[in-house]
Amino acid sequence: MIGIYVRVSTEEQAKHGYSIRDQIDKCRSKAETDELLEYIDDGVSGEFLDRPALNKLREDVKNGIIDKVICYDPDRLSRKLMNQLIITEEIEKNAELVFVNGEYMKTPEGMLFYQMRGAIAEFEKAKITERMSNGRKRKAKEGKIIKDPKIYGYVYNKETSQLEINENEAQVVRLIFDLFTRPNGRVQGINGIAHYLTDRKIPTKRNAAVWHRQVVRQILMNEAYIGRFYHNRWDTEGNLKAKNKQLPTGEKIPMKERPREEWIEISCPQIIDETTFYYAQKLLKESRRRWAKKGKKQYLLSGLLRCGECGNTMPGVYAKNWGKYERMYTDKKNTAGAKNKGCGMRIKAEEIENNVWDSIKNWLNSPAEIAAASETELMRSTSFEDEEMERIQNEIEKIQAGRKKLLRLISSDFDISENEIREELKELKEKEEDLRKRLKELEIIKEKSNNEMLSHQVYQQAVNYYLSKGQEELTFEEKQELIRMIVREIIVYKDSLEIKTF
Repeated sequence: MIGIYVRVSTEEQAKHGYSIRDQIDKCRSKAETDELLEYIDDGVSGEFLDRPALNKLREDVKNGIIDKVICYDPDRLSRKLMNQLIITEEIEKNAELVFVNGEYMKTPEGMLFYQMRGAIAEFEKAKITERMSNGRKRKAKEGKIIKDPKIYGYVYNKETSQLEINENEAQVVRLIFDLFTRPNGRVQGINGIAHYLTDRKIPTKRNAAVWHRQVVRQILMNEAYIGRFYHNRWDTEGNLKAKNKQLPTGEKIPMKERPREEWIEISCPQIIDETTFYYAQKLLKESRRRWAKKGKKQYLLSGLLRCGECGNTMPGVYAKNWGKYERMYTDKKNTAGAKNKGCGMRIKAEEIENNVWDSIKNWLNSPAEIAAASETELMRSTSFEDEEMERIQNEIEKIQAGRKKLLRLISSDFDISENEIREELKELKEKEEDLRKRLKELEIIKEKSNNEMLSHQVYQQAVNYYLSKGQEELTFEEKQELIRMIVREIIVYKDSLEIKTF
Protein backbone atom coordinates (compact mmCIF):
# COMPACT_ATOMS: atom_id res chain seq x y z
CA MET A 1 0.00 0.00 0.00
CA ILE A 2 1.24 3.47 -0.89
CA GLY A 3 0.91 6.39 1.50
CA ILE A 4 1.27 10.00 0.44
CA TYR A 5 2.19 12.64 2.99
CA VAL A 6 1.36 16.31 2.47
CA ARG A 7 1.75 19.25 4.81
CA VAL A 8 1.27 22.99 4.66
CA SER A 9 1.45 25.72 7.27
CA THR A 10 -0.81 28.74 6.86
CA GLU A 11 2.25 30.93 6.40
CA GLU A 12 3.58 28.83 3.50
CA GLN A 13 0.14 28.47 1.96
CA ALA A 14 -0.15 32.24 1.79
CA LYS A 15 3.40 33.00 0.68
CA HIS A 16 4.63 30.10 -1.44
CA GLY A 17 1.55 28.40 -2.89
CA TYR A 18 2.22 25.03 -1.22
CA SER A 19 -1.46 24.17 -1.41
CA ILE A 20 -2.72 20.84 -0.10
CA ARG A 21 -4.57 20.13 -3.35
CA ASP A 22 -1.49 20.77 -5.48
CA GLN A 23 0.70 18.48 -3.36
CA ILE A 24 -1.91 15.69 -3.41
CA ASP A 25 -2.30 15.88 -7.20
CA LYS A 26 1.46 15.70 -7.82
CA CYS A 27 1.93 12.84 -5.33
CA ARG A 28 -0.94 10.89 -6.91
CA SER A 29 0.59 11.43 -10.34
CA LYS A 30 3.90 10.09 -9.01
CA ALA A 31 2.16 7.06 -7.49
CA GLU A 32 0.33 6.18 -10.77
CA THR A 33 -2.41 4.43 -8.81
CA ASP A 34 -5.53 5.22 -6.85
CA GLU A 35 -4.82 2.53 -4.26
CA LEU A 36 -3.24 4.73 -1.65
CA LEU A 37 -3.83 6.44 1.69
CA GLU A 38 -3.54 10.16 2.24
CA TYR A 39 -1.90 11.60 5.34
CA ILE A 40 -2.59 15.36 5.56
CA ASP A 41 -1.27 17.88 8.10
CA ASP A 42 -3.12 21.06 7.17
CA GLY A 43 -1.98 24.27 8.84
CA VAL A 44 0.73 22.56 10.92
CA SER A 45 4.26 23.93 11.20
CA GLY A 46 7.15 21.79 9.95
CA GLU A 47 9.20 22.99 12.90
CA PHE A 48 7.79 20.26 15.15
CA LEU A 49 8.22 16.50 14.90
CA ASP A 50 4.98 15.61 16.63
CA ARG A 51 2.18 16.06 14.03
CA PRO A 52 -1.16 14.17 13.88
CA ALA A 53 -0.99 12.86 10.28
CA LEU A 54 2.77 12.25 10.39
CA ASN A 55 2.39 10.27 13.62
CA LYS A 56 -0.27 8.09 11.94
CA LEU A 57 1.93 7.54 8.90
CA ARG A 58 4.92 6.53 11.03
CA GLU A 59 2.74 4.11 12.97
CA ASP A 60 1.31 2.55 9.76
CA VAL A 61 4.82 2.19 8.27
CA LYS A 62 6.03 0.51 11.44
CA ASN A 63 3.09 -1.92 11.36
CA GLY A 64 3.70 -2.83 7.69
CA ILE A 65 0.47 -1.26 6.38
CA ILE A 66 2.43 1.16 4.18
CA ASP A 67 5.38 -0.08 2.12
CA LYS A 68 5.96 3.05 0.03
CA VAL A 69 5.76 6.71 1.05
CA ILE A 70 5.50 9.55 -1.46
CA CYS A 71 6.11 13.14 -0.37
CA TYR A 72 6.23 16.28 -2.49
CA ASP A 73 9.50 17.63 -1.06
CA PRO A 74 11.88 16.71 1.79
CA ASP A 75 11.00 19.93 3.64
CA ARG A 76 7.38 18.68 3.85
CA LEU A 77 8.69 16.02 6.26
CA SER A 78 10.34 18.66 8.41
CA ARG A 79 11.90 22.10 8.34
CA LYS A 80 14.55 20.97 10.80
CA LEU A 81 17.41 18.86 9.43
CA MET A 82 17.71 16.66 12.52
CA ASN A 83 13.99 15.81 12.50
CA GLN A 84 14.03 15.26 8.74
CA LEU A 85 16.85 12.72 9.06
CA ILE A 86 15.06 10.94 11.94
CA ILE A 87 11.85 10.56 9.90
CA THR A 88 13.75 9.49 6.77
CA GLU A 89 15.71 6.77 8.60
CA GLU A 90 12.59 5.55 10.39
CA ILE A 91 10.54 5.24 7.18
CA GLU A 92 13.35 3.63 5.14
CA LYS A 93 13.74 0.83 7.68
CA ASN A 94 10.35 -0.55 6.66
CA ALA A 95 9.33 1.19 3.42
CA GLU A 96 10.53 3.00 0.31
CA LEU A 97 10.64 6.82 0.50
CA VAL A 98 10.09 8.77 -2.74
CA PHE A 99 9.94 12.52 -3.38
CA VAL A 100 8.19 14.28 -6.24
CA ASN A 101 10.61 17.18 -6.09
CA GLY A 102 14.03 16.06 -4.96
CA GLU A 103 14.97 12.44 -5.70
CA TYR A 104 18.30 11.35 -4.29
CA MET A 105 20.56 8.31 -4.68
CA LYS A 106 21.10 6.03 -1.72
CA THR A 107 24.86 6.63 -1.91
CA PRO A 108 27.24 8.63 0.30
CA GLU A 109 27.18 11.46 -2.26
CA GLY A 110 23.39 11.27 -2.53
CA MET A 111 22.95 11.35 1.26
CA LEU A 112 25.33 14.33 1.49
CA PHE A 113 23.25 16.24 -1.08
CA TYR A 114 20.05 15.26 0.75
CA GLN A 115 21.40 16.57 4.04
CA MET A 116 22.57 19.79 2.39
CA ARG A 117 19.05 20.36 1.05
CA GLY A 118 17.66 19.80 4.55
CA ALA A 119 20.15 22.26 6.03
CA ILE A 120 19.18 24.86 3.41
CA ALA A 121 15.47 24.33 4.16
CA GLU A 122 16.14 24.85 7.89
CA PHE A 123 18.15 27.98 7.13
CA GLU A 124 15.37 29.30 4.88
CA LYS A 125 12.79 28.73 7.63
CA ALA A 126 14.97 30.58 10.15
CA LYS A 127 15.45 33.52 7.76
CA ILE A 128 11.72 33.72 7.02
CA THR A 129 11.02 33.82 10.77
CA GLU A 130 13.72 36.44 11.29
CA ARG A 131 12.43 38.67 8.46
CA MET A 132 8.85 38.44 9.72
CA SER A 133 9.93 39.24 13.27
CA ASN A 134 12.06 42.19 12.16
CA GLY A 135 9.22 43.45 9.98
CA ARG A 136 6.78 43.35 12.89
CA LYS A 137 9.27 45.13 15.18
CA ARG A 138 9.92 47.82 12.56
CA LYS A 139 6.20 48.52 12.21
CA ALA A 140 5.82 48.59 16.00
CA LYS A 141 8.63 51.15 16.30
CA GLU A 142 6.73 53.25 13.76
CA GLY A 143 3.81 53.27 16.20
CA LYS A 144 1.70 50.65 14.43
CA ILE A 145 -0.06 47.78 16.20
CA ILE A 146 0.62 44.66 14.11
CA LYS A 147 -2.60 42.72 14.65
CA ASP A 148 -5.78 42.88 16.67
CA PRO A 149 -4.83 42.23 20.33
CA LYS A 150 -8.54 41.86 21.18
CA ILE A 151 -8.39 44.08 24.27
CA TYR A 152 -11.72 44.70 25.98
CA GLY A 153 -12.64 48.36 25.57
CA TYR A 154 -11.01 48.79 22.16
CA VAL A 155 -11.58 47.97 18.50
CA TYR A 156 -8.72 47.45 16.05
CA ASN A 157 -8.63 49.66 12.95
CA LYS A 158 -6.88 47.64 10.22
CA GLU A 159 -6.43 50.65 7.96
CA THR A 160 -4.54 52.73 10.52
CA SER A 161 -3.12 49.80 12.54
CA GLN A 162 -4.32 51.55 15.71
CA LEU A 163 -6.63 50.87 18.61
CA GLU A 164 -9.80 52.93 18.94
CA ILE A 165 -12.08 53.14 21.97
CA ASN A 166 -15.26 51.07 21.95
CA GLU A 167 -17.30 53.34 24.19
CA ASN A 168 -19.77 50.63 25.30
CA GLU A 169 -16.95 48.36 26.46
CA ALA A 170 -14.95 51.30 27.84
CA GLN A 171 -17.84 52.09 30.19
CA VAL A 172 -17.59 48.54 31.55
CA VAL A 173 -13.81 48.93 31.99
CA ARG A 174 -14.39 52.11 34.01
CA LEU A 175 -17.03 50.28 36.04
CA ILE A 176 -14.58 47.44 36.82
CA PHE A 177 -11.93 49.86 38.08
CA ASP A 178 -14.55 51.80 40.03
CA LEU A 179 -15.89 48.65 41.71
CA PHE A 180 -12.37 47.55 42.59
CA THR A 181 -10.94 50.85 43.87
CA ARG A 182 -13.86 52.76 45.36
CA PRO A 183 -14.86 52.15 49.00
CA ASN A 184 -18.53 51.71 48.12
CA GLY A 185 -19.09 48.21 49.49
CA ARG A 186 -21.13 47.05 46.47
CA VAL A 187 -18.97 44.06 45.60
CA GLN A 188 -16.00 42.33 47.15
CA GLY A 189 -12.83 41.65 45.21
CA ILE A 190 -12.17 40.35 41.71
CA ASN A 191 -14.46 37.37 42.10
CA GLY A 192 -17.27 39.66 43.26
CA ILE A 193 -16.80 41.87 40.19
CA ALA A 194 -16.96 38.82 37.90
CA HIS A 195 -20.27 37.76 39.48
CA TYR A 196 -21.55 41.36 39.32
CA LEU A 197 -20.92 41.58 35.56
CA THR A 198 -22.31 38.09 34.92
CA ASP A 199 -25.50 38.80 36.89
CA ARG A 200 -26.11 41.94 34.81
CA LYS A 201 -25.71 39.94 31.58
CA ILE A 202 -22.80 42.04 30.31
CA PRO A 203 -21.02 40.01 27.58
CA THR A 204 -17.25 39.48 27.54
CA LYS A 205 -15.03 40.35 24.55
CA ARG A 206 -15.82 36.92 23.07
CA ASN A 207 -19.53 37.38 23.80
CA ALA A 208 -19.43 34.81 26.59
CA ALA A 209 -22.20 35.10 29.17
CA VAL A 210 -20.00 34.33 32.17
CA TRP A 211 -17.09 36.47 33.38
CA HIS A 212 -14.11 34.63 34.87
CA ARG A 213 -12.16 36.23 37.71
CA GLN A 214 -8.94 35.91 35.67
CA VAL A 215 -10.45 38.01 32.86
CA VAL A 216 -11.25 40.75 35.38
CA ARG A 217 -7.71 40.53 36.80
CA GLN A 218 -6.19 40.88 33.31
CA ILE A 219 -8.27 43.99 32.68
CA LEU A 220 -7.16 45.53 35.98
CA MET A 221 -3.49 44.87 35.13
CA ASN A 222 -3.53 45.97 31.46
CA GLU A 223 -1.48 49.16 30.90
CA ALA A 224 -3.28 49.77 27.60
CA TYR A 225 -6.00 51.48 29.63
CA ILE A 226 -3.56 54.24 30.58
CA GLY A 227 -2.41 54.59 26.96
CA ARG A 228 0.53 52.15 26.88
CA PHE A 229 0.33 49.12 24.61
CA TYR A 230 3.43 46.92 24.42
CA HIS A 231 4.61 44.88 21.43
CA ASN A 232 7.19 42.10 21.90
CA ARG A 233 6.42 41.82 25.62
CA TRP A 234 5.65 38.09 25.73
CA ASP A 235 7.49 35.02 24.47
CA THR A 236 4.64 33.08 22.86
CA GLU A 237 6.45 29.78 22.25
CA GLY A 238 3.92 27.98 24.42
CA ASN A 239 1.05 29.31 22.29
CA LEU A 240 2.76 28.11 19.10
CA LYS A 241 3.30 24.61 20.48
CA ALA A 242 -0.28 24.41 21.72
CA LYS A 243 -1.57 25.63 18.34
CA ASN A 244 0.39 22.91 16.57
CA LYS A 245 -0.72 20.26 19.11
CA GLN A 246 2.79 19.74 20.46
CA LEU A 247 1.62 19.42 24.07
CA PRO A 248 -0.19 16.56 25.84
CA THR A 249 -3.88 17.18 26.43
CA GLY A 250 -4.42 19.71 29.21
CA GLU A 251 -0.74 20.69 29.44
CA LYS A 252 0.19 24.34 28.99
CA ILE A 253 3.42 26.28 28.76
CA PRO A 254 2.98 29.65 30.47
CA MET A 255 4.02 32.66 28.42
CA LYS A 256 7.26 34.20 29.64
CA GLU A 257 7.73 37.93 29.90
CA ARG A 258 10.70 39.22 27.93
CA PRO A 259 13.18 41.67 29.53
CA ARG A 260 11.69 45.17 29.82
CA GLU A 261 14.25 46.67 27.43
CA GLU A 262 12.93 44.44 24.62
CA TRP A 263 9.37 45.78 24.90
CA ILE A 264 8.21 48.27 22.26
CA GLU A 265 5.76 50.82 23.65
CA ILE A 266 2.97 52.05 21.37
CA SER A 267 0.58 54.82 22.38
CA CYS A 268 -3.15 54.13 22.38
CA PRO A 269 -6.25 56.03 23.60
CA GLN A 270 -6.49 56.24 27.40
CA ILE A 271 -9.58 54.96 29.23
CA ILE A 272 -8.44 55.02 32.89
CA ASP A 273 -6.50 57.80 34.65
CA GLU A 274 -3.10 56.80 36.00
CA THR A 275 -3.94 57.48 39.65
CA THR A 276 -6.82 55.01 39.58
CA PHE A 277 -4.79 52.45 37.63
CA TYR A 278 -1.78 52.44 39.95
CA TYR A 279 -3.98 52.41 43.02
CA ALA A 280 -5.62 49.28 41.56
CA GLN A 281 -2.15 47.70 41.23
CA LYS A 282 -1.53 48.33 44.93
CA LEU A 283 -4.83 46.74 45.82
CA LEU A 284 -4.10 43.73 43.60
CA LYS A 285 -0.99 43.00 45.65
CA GLU A 286 -3.17 42.94 48.74
CA SER A 287 -6.21 41.24 47.15
CA ARG A 288 -5.77 37.83 48.78
CA ARG A 289 -5.97 39.16 52.29
CA ARG A 290 -8.33 42.05 51.45
CA TRP A 291 -11.08 39.61 50.51
CA ALA A 292 -10.32 36.64 52.72
CA LYS A 293 -13.23 34.30 53.37
CA LYS A 294 -15.50 35.67 56.07
CA GLY A 295 -15.99 33.78 59.30
CA LYS A 296 -18.85 33.96 61.75
CA LYS A 297 -17.06 36.68 63.74
CA GLN A 298 -15.98 39.94 62.15
CA TYR A 299 -12.38 41.15 62.49
CA LEU A 300 -11.71 44.74 61.43
CA LEU A 301 -7.96 44.22 60.93
CA SER A 302 -8.10 40.79 59.28
CA GLY A 303 -5.08 40.20 57.04
CA LEU A 304 -3.19 43.27 58.26
CA LEU A 305 -1.54 42.17 61.52
CA ARG A 306 1.92 40.63 61.88
CA CYS A 307 3.81 39.70 65.03
CA GLY A 308 6.87 41.90 65.54
CA GLU A 309 8.63 39.18 67.56
CA CYS A 310 8.40 36.07 65.33
CA GLY A 311 7.13 37.49 62.02
CA ASN A 312 3.98 35.33 61.80
CA THR A 313 0.73 36.81 60.54
CA MET A 314 -1.96 37.25 63.20
CA PRO A 315 -5.40 36.14 62.01
CA GLY A 316 -8.51 36.63 64.09
CA VAL A 317 -9.71 33.74 66.26
CA TYR A 318 -12.55 33.21 68.74
CA ALA A 319 -10.73 31.70 71.69
CA LYS A 320 -11.05 31.19 75.44
CA ASN A 321 -9.28 33.82 77.52
CA TRP A 322 -9.33 33.38 81.30
CA GLY A 323 -12.37 31.12 81.05
CA LYS A 324 -14.29 33.46 78.74
CA TYR A 325 -14.52 33.27 74.93
CA GLU A 326 -13.39 36.46 73.18
CA ARG A 327 -12.35 37.69 69.76
CA MET A 328 -8.55 37.64 69.62
CA TYR A 329 -5.67 38.04 67.16
CA THR A 330 -2.88 35.49 67.57
CA ASP A 331 0.29 34.38 65.80
CA LYS A 332 -0.10 30.73 66.84
CA LYS A 333 -0.21 28.28 63.91
CA ASN A 334 -1.84 24.91 64.66
CA THR A 335 -1.92 23.59 61.08
CA ALA A 336 0.21 20.56 60.23
CA GLY A 337 3.49 21.43 58.56
CA ALA A 338 3.52 25.08 59.67
CA LYS A 339 7.09 26.37 59.35
CA ASN A 340 6.76 28.69 62.33
CA LYS A 341 4.38 27.76 65.15
CA GLY A 342 4.51 31.31 66.52
CA CYS A 343 5.83 32.82 69.74
CA GLY A 344 2.44 33.04 71.44
CA MET A 345 1.74 36.73 70.84
CA ARG A 346 -1.96 37.48 71.13
CA ILE A 347 -4.07 40.56 71.72
CA LYS A 348 -7.75 41.26 72.29
CA ALA A 349 -9.46 42.18 69.04
CA GLU A 350 -11.59 44.99 70.51
CA GLU A 351 -8.58 46.61 72.14
CA ILE A 352 -6.35 46.79 69.05
CA GLU A 353 -9.23 47.59 66.68
CA ASN A 354 -10.25 50.61 68.76
CA ASN A 355 -6.62 51.71 69.02
CA VAL A 356 -6.01 51.51 65.25
CA TRP A 357 -9.35 53.09 64.30
CA ASP A 358 -8.70 56.01 66.67
CA SER A 359 -5.33 56.57 65.00
CA ILE A 360 -6.91 56.46 61.52
CA LYS A 361 -9.69 58.86 62.59
CA ASN A 362 -7.20 61.37 63.97
CA TRP A 363 -5.33 61.24 60.71
CA LEU A 364 -8.45 61.48 58.53
CA ASN A 365 -9.60 64.53 60.47
CA SER A 366 -6.56 66.51 59.25
CA PRO A 367 -7.32 66.84 55.50
CA ALA A 368 -5.54 70.19 55.04
CA GLU A 369 -2.13 68.63 55.59
CA ILE A 370 -2.86 65.88 53.06
CA ALA A 371 -4.18 68.33 50.44
CA ALA A 372 -1.02 70.43 50.72
CA ALA A 373 1.19 67.37 50.35
CA SER A 374 -0.76 66.20 47.30
CA GLU A 375 -0.44 69.61 45.64
CA THR A 376 3.31 69.68 46.25
CA GLU A 377 3.79 66.26 44.72
CA LEU A 378 1.67 67.13 41.67
CA MET A 379 3.88 70.18 41.06
CA ARG A 380 6.94 67.91 41.09
CA SER A 381 5.52 65.48 38.51
CA THR A 382 7.30 67.21 35.58
CA SER A 383 10.40 68.21 37.52
CA PHE A 384 14.14 67.72 37.26
CA GLU A 385 14.00 63.92 36.88
CA ASP A 386 11.92 64.09 33.69
CA GLU A 387 14.14 66.70 32.09
CA GLU A 388 17.34 64.89 33.08
CA MET A 389 16.03 61.54 31.80
CA GLU A 390 15.18 63.13 28.45
CA ARG A 391 18.66 64.70 28.24
CA ILE A 392 20.37 61.38 29.02
CA GLN A 393 18.26 59.52 26.46
CA ASN A 394 19.30 62.06 23.80
CA GLU A 395 22.96 61.57 24.78
CA ILE A 396 22.62 57.80 24.42
CA GLU A 397 21.10 58.21 20.95
CA LYS A 398 24.03 60.47 19.95
CA ILE A 399 26.50 57.86 21.19
CA GLN A 400 24.76 55.12 19.20
CA ALA A 401 24.85 57.29 16.06
CA GLY A 402 28.54 58.03 16.67
CA ARG A 403 29.29 54.32 17.06
CA LYS A 404 27.70 53.59 13.67
CA LYS A 405 29.86 56.28 12.02
CA LEU A 406 33.02 54.83 13.56
CA LEU A 407 32.13 51.32 12.37
CA ARG A 408 31.74 52.65 8.83
CA LEU A 409 35.19 54.26 9.07
CA ILE A 410 36.82 50.87 9.65
CA SER A 411 36.02 49.81 6.07
CA SER A 412 36.67 53.24 4.53
CA ASP A 413 39.86 54.76 3.08
CA PHE A 414 40.18 57.54 5.66
CA ASP A 415 43.62 58.03 7.13
CA ILE A 416 42.78 56.78 10.61
CA SER A 417 44.08 53.64 12.28
CA GLU A 418 41.82 50.79 13.31
CA ASN A 419 43.30 50.89 16.82
CA GLU A 420 42.24 54.52 17.21
CA ILE A 421 38.71 53.63 16.15
CA ARG A 422 38.56 50.71 18.55
CA GLU A 423 39.78 52.91 21.39
CA GLU A 424 37.09 55.47 20.55
CA LEU A 425 34.45 52.72 20.46
CA LYS A 426 35.58 51.54 23.90
CA GLU A 427 35.24 55.08 25.31
CA LEU A 428 31.77 55.44 23.79
CA LYS A 429 30.71 52.12 25.29
CA GLU A 430 31.91 53.12 28.76
CA LYS A 431 30.15 56.48 28.46
CA GLU A 432 26.90 54.80 27.39
CA GLU A 433 27.10 52.36 30.30
CA ASP A 434 27.54 55.27 32.75
CA LEU A 435 24.58 57.10 31.20
CA ARG A 436 22.35 54.02 31.37
CA LYS A 437 23.31 53.51 35.01
CA ARG A 438 22.34 57.13 35.76
CA LEU A 439 19.11 56.70 33.78
CA LYS A 440 18.22 53.66 35.90
CA GLU A 441 18.83 55.64 39.09
CA LEU A 442 16.58 58.44 37.88
CA GLU A 443 13.84 55.95 36.95
CA ILE A 444 13.93 54.59 40.51
CA ILE A 445 13.75 58.12 41.95
CA LYS A 446 10.86 59.01 39.64
CA GLU A 447 8.99 55.82 40.49
CA LYS A 448 9.39 56.58 44.19
CA SER A 449 8.12 60.12 43.63
CA ASN A 450 5.16 58.83 41.64
CA ASN A 451 4.33 56.35 44.39
CA GLU A 452 4.48 59.12 46.99
CA MET A 453 2.25 61.33 44.86
CA LEU A 454 -0.15 58.44 44.32
CA SER A 455 -0.23 57.70 48.05
CA HIS A 456 -1.16 61.31 48.82
CA GLN A 457 -3.90 61.23 46.19
CA VAL A 458 -5.26 57.97 47.56
CA TYR A 459 -5.16 59.33 51.10
CA GLN A 460 -7.03 62.41 49.92
CA GLN A 461 -9.64 60.12 48.38
CA ALA A 462 -9.96 58.33 51.73
CA VAL A 463 -10.32 61.66 53.54
CA ASN A 464 -13.01 62.88 51.15
CA TYR A 465 -14.96 59.64 51.53
CA TYR A 466 -14.66 59.73 55.31
CA LEU A 467 -15.83 63.31 55.58
CA SER A 468 -18.71 62.73 53.16
CA LYS A 469 -20.03 59.81 55.20
CA GLY A 470 -19.56 61.17 58.69
CA GLN A 471 -17.87 58.95 61.29
CA GLU A 472 -21.10 57.97 63.05
CA GLU A 473 -22.62 56.58 59.82
CA LEU A 474 -19.74 54.27 58.89
CA THR A 475 -20.55 50.56 58.81
CA PHE A 476 -18.07 47.84 59.69
CA GLU A 477 -17.36 47.24 55.98
CA GLU A 478 -16.79 50.97 55.33
CA LYS A 479 -14.37 51.24 58.25
CA GLN A 480 -12.52 48.16 57.05
CA GLU A 481 -12.30 49.52 53.49
CA LEU A 482 -11.00 52.90 54.69
CA ILE A 483 -8.33 51.24 56.83
CA ARG A 484 -7.18 49.10 53.92
CA MET A 485 -6.99 52.10 51.61
CA ILE A 486 -4.38 53.56 53.94
CA VAL A 487 -2.75 50.74 55.92
CA ARG A 488 -0.41 48.22 54.32
CA GLU A 489 0.51 46.32 57.49
CA ILE A 490 0.37 46.61 61.29
CA ILE A 491 3.30 45.23 63.29
CA VAL A 492 2.36 44.14 66.82
CA TYR A 493 4.98 44.27 69.56
CA LYS A 494 4.53 43.45 73.25
CA ASP A 495 4.01 47.05 74.29
CA SER A 496 3.42 48.94 71.02
CA LEU A 497 2.08 48.98 67.47
CA GLU A 498 3.68 50.10 64.20
CA ILE A 499 1.18 51.11 61.50
CA LYS A 500 2.75 50.95 58.02
CA THR A 501 0.93 52.91 55.34
CA PHE A 502 1.14 52.59 51.55
